[in-house]
Amino acid sequence: MINTPITLSIAGSDSGGGAGIQADIKAISATGGYACTVITATTAQNTLGVTDVHAIPLDHIEAQLDAVFTDLNVQAVKIGMLANAEIIQLIARKLRQYQPKHIVLDPVMVATSGDLLLQQTAIQTLIDELLPLATLITPNLPEAATLLNTHVPDSEQAIRELIPALQQLPTKAVLLKGGHLESLPDSDDWLITNGDVQTFTTPRIDTQNTHGTGCTLSSAITSYLAQGADLTSAVQQAKDYLTGAIAASNQLQIGQGHGPVHHFYQWQR
Repeated sequence: MINTPITLSIAGSDSGGGAGIQADIKAISATGGYACTVITATTAQNTLGVTDVHAIPLDHIEAQLDAVFTDLNVQAVKIGMLANAEIIQLIARKLRQYQPKHIVLDPVMVATSGDLLLQQTAIQTLIDELLPLATLITPNLPEAATLLNTHVPDSEQAIRELIPALQQLPTKAVLLKGGHLESLPDSDDWLITNGDVQTFTTPRIDTQNTHGTGCTLSSAITSYLAQGADLTSAVQQAKDYLTGAIAASNQLQIGQGHGPVHHFYQWQR
């Protein structure tokens, strides 16, 4: 019997269904994996924004982690919204205990709507506790600037100048997502390791349906890693999947603001 590729998403819940745990389950399922979850926070959220955040009690987060890891053969873990320093410290301790093969950290700090999702005081804890455990971190441009305590790059040249500092972060690899750089005709991402930089390019798609793109990309990468892909292949397959999901997003009519991508576009007649 072939082992089922199991991916665990540790993240917050989006009541609107477009991002967070809900997007992660859809992306992992659509890319051929099995999704299980540990919910760190619930949000009151829709396509227009976040109106409330409730952090899950630490003992219940720990109980969820123990329940999953003591029964399911988790090959890869995706980490999204963590809300505060205490949750970050708990997640790091449990990951050191269970030692999954792959960990993809999406350093979720700000929602598409601009709402803050991670307490400012928790950012250094994230760097100290979780970055050293990660196979890959997937910051967008504002998140990368926050991690480095610098200005958000506003040109391709500024991004290139940021790369040496990203290579000094205490993690194995960084996927810098360039979607926010709207002055460029293409949507470029850069896979950065200590000795190499690979560029992944896809056409920029004109749509406002970008809610949950970061969650979807990081979950798809994690799903492909769980299925045995190497890091470069996992990133390429996930970026291709996300590009298709964004391109098909206008087939959906969800909400009045930034709508979600179409996670199951490949099955749409």
